[in-house]
Amino acid sequence: MTLEFESIQLKQQSAYLEYLDACPSKASDYSFINLWGWADAYGLEWAWSSDLVWIRQSRPETIYWGPVGNWEKVDWNHVLRNDFNSTVQFGRIPKKLLDLWQQTDDTHLKSQASRRHWDYLYAVKDLVELKGRKFHKKKNLLNQFVKNYEYSFLPLGAENVHLTMQMQEDWCTWRDCAAEEALDSENRVILKILDNWEQFDRVMGGALMVDNRMVAYTVAEELADDSLVIHFEKGDADYKGVYQAINQIFLKETGLSYQTVNREQDLGSEGMRKAKMSYNPIDFVEKFNVVIRKA
Repeated sequence: MTLEFESIQLKQQSAYLEYLDACPSKASDYSFINLWGWADAYGLEWAWSSDLVWIRQSRPETIYWGPVGNWEKVDWNHVLRNDFNSTVQFGRIPKKLLDLWQQTDDTHLKSQASRRHWDYLYAVKDLVELKGRKFHKKKNLLNQFVKNYEYSFLPLGAENVHLTMQMQEDWCTWRDCAAEEALDSENRVILKILDNWEQFDRVMGGALMVDNRMVAYTVAEELADDSLVIHFEKGDADYKGVYQAINQIFLKETGLSYQTVNREQDLGSEGMRKAKMSYNPIDFVEKFNVVIRKA
């Protein structure tokens, strides 16, 4: 590609969010906090043009992600003809962008669904109300937590984010993060984000306190006027129903102005997929692996 890639920097956050706001489909991968937080782990870089921000990862291999911007105003025949001079591999391409690429007339394109990267979308109202048989188990566990513990909800802010860092470090001790590469990488990302909390334009979060001790927390980000994404959610499993409680109470206290909540991907984990499906998603952000060859 002819674009010049550079490191993802906090000082460009506001400019990037303008491109993201114009994007017709907003996947969790492309939120600013996700890109900046995971930049070191994936070797993420970006390149800017007048219409788009292109994203590329270099670890564990070089793969381009979808560009961010108003896709519907882009001349894709021109872009794909002039910015590519060889075969290029893309990952995490949202279906709406793939549909536009498939309309180009001089590009050889092969695509395959990447189910492990599909975002799970839920109605905020559903996860707050937990009505009906399909949410019976969740509601029961939530009620047990509410009944058994005298808790309070704490909105996360600069004045108390240090408590979240302490709980995250404790959680990693319980789970032995150092022994599992994925958890160890995630831990570094979480602490990096928490340590820079005041720098983010759209970060939000909440925690549950019992006996002046944090037992669960959520870190989230506004994706659009009507949706938010949950980046991290941790709880002390010694408190029965703690995960059902932080899920429901955070949205009740903080998320009622949004219609949809994005709870990210399952990354191909059978256990994680079962857990995410158990909350009855209303839709997915479908994503694809794409290989483009010039005609």
